[in-house]
Amino acid sequence: MKDKKIRVALLAGGASGEREVSLAGAAGFEDAIDRDKYELRRYDTKSDLGKLAEDAADIDVAFILLHGIHGEDGTVQGYLDLLGIPYQGSGVLGSALAMDKNMAKVLYRLNGLPVADWVMASHGDIENPGRILETLNFPLVIKPIREGSSLGMSVARNVEELQRGIEIAYQHDSEVMVEQFVSGREITVGVLGNEKLSALPLIEIIPGDEYPFFDYTAKYKKGASNEICPADVKEEVSILAKEYAVAAHRVLQLRGYSRTDMMLASDGALYILETNTIPGMTPTSLLPQAAKEFGLNFTELIDTLLQLALEKE
Repeated sequence: MKDKKIRVALLAGGASGEREVSLAGAAGFEDAIDRDKYELRRYDTKSDLGKLAEDAADIDVAFILLHGIHGEDGTVQGYLDLLGIPYQGSGVLGSALAMDKNMAKVLYRLNGLPVADWVMASHGDIENPGRILETLNFPLVIKPIREGSSLGMSVARNVEELQRGIEIAYQHDSEVMVEQFVSGREITVGVLGNEKLSALPLIEIIPGDEYPFFDYTAKYKKGASNEICPADVKEEVSILAKEYAVAAHRVLQLRGYSRTDMMLASDGALYILETNTIPGMTPTSLLPQAAKEFGLNFTELIDTLLQLALEKE
């Protein structure tokens, strides 16, 4: 008699600005999951939360493939906790902390991890950003603190761009940060595991010349960026970046997996930008690329994450 298949609820879609990214990831996930081992059901959290609750008793584990608000911020995680369904990745606290770029940076700095200087903006800074310029110098990065995929993010090199950038960011979130721009090479490092953590090979992200940074288009337009795995960096840089990624994972109380983005400055210093608790999950996304270099193909990565979800706390 064959072993009973593990029943998986794939949560995708949702209502955030990253809905299409989520749906693309879900299609890749459905193609790659081992159908001999798992029985898959799919739910769109924009419309199917009631159905998910009805089916909860018949679900063994959920895979959350949502990005941004109401997916990566702890809200869906809390819902699954109430339903008694285990899921891959971080819980309510870790998800919320990592999603809030300001709180994450506060915790990084408190724990000795290097970050670029930043200030929180106010609506008054749109008309008069002088307060910000007393602390920071151009160029500057403006970010909504709870968006992903660089939505609402911009780089300002003068006062007019700063004012406009703050205004745009406030269209995406009620809280906005302005951060010192770090010139250098963008590096990302994945982490896998629960108690025992493994850092994956580094990836360097090189946006095309027409992109001032790794923005939404540079992330998702085919051929817009070049991704090098493993990154061509000195061994000591690789070791340190992996140490920082594991430390960031622990500082934010994460579980299962994460991906921490960093800048390798021209002077050789590393700065942590942010940590993603549900990284992109198409076969060519950054974390699956690093996992493949580590020795896990996409199907094996999905299996690893589901098994980590089913581990007892």
